Amino acid sequence: MANLTSVFHERSSMTYRFWAAILFVLTGILSWQLGAWLGYRTVERESREESFRYSQLVANELKRYQPIPELMAQHPLLQATLESPANAGLILQANKEMKRMAAIVGSSDVYLMDRTGLTIAASNYDLESSFIGRNYDFRPYFYQAMASGRASLYFALGIQSDLRGLYFSHPIMTDAGERLGVIAVKVQVNELESQWQRPAVYNDAEMVVLDGDGISFLASRPDWLYRNFEPADHQARNFAKIQQRYPDRSLAPMKIVKLGQPMGMAGDSERIRITDGDVSREYLSVHTPLPQLDWSLQVMIGTRSVLWTRVESMVAGLLLFLGGFLTWLYLRERYRREAELAQRGEQLERRVTERTADLEASNRQLLEEVRQRKIAEKGLKETQQELIQAAKLAVLGQMSAGLNHEMNQPLTAIQGYARNSRQFLTRGNHEMVDSNLAEITLLCTKMAELTRQFKVFARKSEGPPASVDLRTSVDAALKIITAQDNSDGVDIDWQRPPEPVMCHGDLIRIEQVVVNLIANAMQAVEQVDSARISIEIVGDETEWHCRVRDNGSGLPANTEQIFEPFFTTKSMKQGLGLGLSISRQIVDALGGRLTGNNRVDGPGAEFVLTLTKRGVAE
Repeated sequence: MANLTSVFHERSSMTYRFWAAILFVLTGILSWQLGAWLGYRTVERESREESFRYSQLVANELKRYQPIPELMAQHPLLQATLESPANAGLILQANKEMKRMAAIVGSSDVYLMDRTGLTIAASNYDLESSFIGRNYDFRPYFYQAMASGRASLYFALGIQSDLRGLYFSHPIMTDAGERLGVIAVKVQVNELESQWQRPAVYNDAEMVVLDGDGISFLASRPDWLYRNFEPADHQARNFAKIQQRYPDRSLAPMKIVKLGQPMGMAGDSERIRITDGDVSREYLSVHTPLPQLDWSLQVMIGTRSVLWTRVESMVAGLLLFLGGFLTWLYLRERYRREAELAQRGEQLERRVTERTADLEASNRQLLEEVRQRKIAEKGLKETQQELIQAAKLAVLGQMSAGLNHEMNQPLTAIQGYARNSRQFLTRGNHEMVDSNLAEITLLCTKMAELTRQFKVFARKSEGPPASVDLRTSVDAALKIITAQDNSDGVDIDWQRPPEPVMCHGDLIRIEQVVVNLIANAMQAVEQVDSARISIEIVGDETEWHCRVRDNGSGLPANTEQIFEPFFTTKSMKQGLGLGLSISRQIVDALGGRLTGNNRVDGPGAEFVLTLTKRGVAE
């Protein structure tokens, strides 16, 4: 049985390895093709962006100069010169005027031709290479303007200057519509060539601008200038026109091999291989027609980056395949081991069942010990609470002298009012009796408030100081305060921290302190129109500071006096002056501080409860 299992496992492993190898090869091929598509798309996008930028540059240059010849043709001096070509004075004036025009528009030459094509005036009249006396009737910019009566545009090499230039021309006509001649403006194209920039990420990018016959007259490489980028038969059909446009140029054809269009590319994109001398390089070529003329822009970017994109794509694809394959192997091994563990688990369950009886007996014994320990812990906690309560009563004993003084005064007054009331009653003076009874009631209320303060302070806490959340005590205090009637109309801004504020203290005792601080603030803002109380908690490295602020009338100058027993700035109905004293003693017992002062940013008082952070006190 073991041998059969081993043979089956070996055959399954061979099958897995076979299919893994097939998927590995397919992943590599698909990644290679995807990398090619991404690489060519990136190169094509860069080519189109550069083509668009350069075509806009050419269009702007043409729009800049096109209206200039038409404006010049309206000059009356030029018309008068054509009508009187034998007038030397007019010729000289025209020469100077055209020289001034050339300087204004930034052109290289401006010249005037009569109806036969003979140049009779030019901006370069004072140079040896002057156009005066030369006939240009064979130039398209002359005979097209004369034939159509409209502006004409032409590109060619200058016969005299041997410089490339754009020729803008316009006929000069009389008021009756008779065509007297043509004015031409020549603009050199060197600036257009210099403004082409290679894309920043490609060093092997080139550009050529071709005329309608496929001859390059602008090129990023000087050795590609005046080269034939079209088939040889196309050049043969237009040989005469080409030689007229580019005199004395060999117009050698480029060695270009078209390699086809990459997958997913547009129709004007293709792969080509250019051999220049001993160097052969592959490019992605994008053709873009330029405006108005029969020019076309050909941007060529080397495809060397496509190879790296292919390699990166294939490496990424193979890594993903290996990651997925290893994950599958891991899960397969995991499922196998889980099956083994499940089988072993059944065996363990049987063994556990056999020992359950002994464990149950041990558990019962442990439960009894736990119960006894809980009883002992409960007794210990009760003892600790009694010790804390005894400490509170000791504090009450310290204040007994003040309490006796505060109690004796109202009792003596009550006794005097009672005696006087009896005498007034025998006399029938009921109004004085009623007044005395009212005073007695007020004194009794004062004594009840005094004893209530001590009763609240004497309430037992939940236990010894521990790590507690300061936000919980503030929340509980606000519940007590907002349940009272005098909280209506008071804006309580509790800036509750989103995270727990753990400090060393006791929830009930801290709650007593916070209730007293907020209640004092509520009484301080009773006469304020826009009553506002703000509560916030800030911390430093070792302590938490709970600030309770109000916009009331503030504290007396001696702020420490407010923490003395029975000191109060309120009316007799609002308190007896024990709250802050008891609160400070509670905070001191917790190892913290309670301070109070007037606010510096406006009216009102500010009380700060400072407690030690959790962990620092330990």
